Amino acid sequence: MTDESAPAARIASLDILRGVVIVLMMLDHVRERFYMHTRTGDPMFESVEPDLFITRYLTHLCAPVFIFLAGLSAWLYAHPAGGQHRSPSGFLFRRGLVIILIELVLYYLVWADSYPSFLFLQVLWAIGLGMIGLSLACRLNYWWLGALGLLIVFGHNALGPIDFAPGGFGYVLWTVLLDPGELGQIGGLTISLSYPALPWFGVILLGYFAGPLYAASVSALTRRKALLALGASCLALLAFLRGFNLYGEALPWSAEGTAAETLMSFLNFTKYPPSLDFLLVTLGIGLMLLASFESLRGPRRMWSAIQDFGSVPLFLYVLHLYVLLAAYWVLFLMFGPTHGERYGFSSVAWIWAGAAALVLAHVPVARAFAAYKHREKRNKPWLSYL
Repeated sequence: MTDESAPAARIASLDILRGVVIVLMMLDHVRERFYMHTRTGDPMFESVEPDLFITRYLTHLCAPVFIFLAGLSAWLYAHPAGGQHRSPSGFLFRRGLVIILIELVLYYLVWADSYPSFLFLQVLWAIGLGMIGLSLACRLNYWWLGALGLLIVFGHNALGPIDFAPGGFGYVLWTVLLDPGELGQIGGLTISLSYPALPWFGVILLGYFAGPLYAASVSALTRRKALLALGASCLALLAFLRGFNLYGEALPWSAEGTAAETLMSFLNFTKYPPSLDFLLVTLGIGLMLLASFESLRGPRRMWSAIQDFGSVPLFLYVLHLYVLLAAYWVLFLMFGPTHGERYGFSSVAWIWAGAAALVLAHVPVARAFAAYKHREKRNKPWLSYL
């Protein structure tokens, strides 16, 4: 892994962090598909066992880090290495629409066997809306854009008490922006939204604002120091706000019967929508990981595979969901229902084992498609959307 000042056409550390997020996302989706008989809640229930708490908590990194990187990548698109500035507005708008379409069609088909009358608007919905919003916001002055991102991320918790009755004026708009719930019905489908757009829009703005850290004029050492400082600042602010239950999370923490339970209470944050504390811990860790990936040491083959995952994330997102669906029905037909009407794993250890198998199965596919994409995307622009 090189340690150069000027970024290459693709920046390895960004792809590796995306790849880590994809691996954690696979872990979470194995849990969702095969461990539905045990709910975790939001924030997580006090009765959740530590192994399930940790498993679910690790996957909290996925959405914030991925959306932050989407904003950062948009800045890189607008400022290509060695080239002139180009507006990212058109590309962001089109890609946002494509991602929303994937959410509406392909993601619905994945869960149609379990929830045929529900259409869930989740993370791809939030990413798509965020890209469409960024396609407009990127025209703002750079500093105003950053200020808007900070205002949204730090201020949206203050809007929590605002509420609108279902069917009343403002209900649909407020549900889309900040308050998850059911939007209504269309053609017999109940539209349920769990990723309100406003906080995630703030995150994608901050990702775009962080883009200049990857300018050709910024050395790797300077960038690494800045990322570490930003990550540590997020975690220090979290410790202060959460330690005194001041602001940033509606559910206060409390001392419990054991040290592990107390720590779980302290770290138990709301994801839907993401509280400030949730964003501070996930983005703080994400920034520090990004700094560490600037100069990796370790098995080259492993990091190369992770990098392949991160260079074709949308392709793997869609593919692995259908692989999981097929695996579920194969196991169901082999062993029958084990938890109510569904087949499910008997322990959290099986979630990890299933995720490991899923990741390994996708390594050769990711490598082949990543090579194809990087070789052909100049001739096939549609590959840039994957």
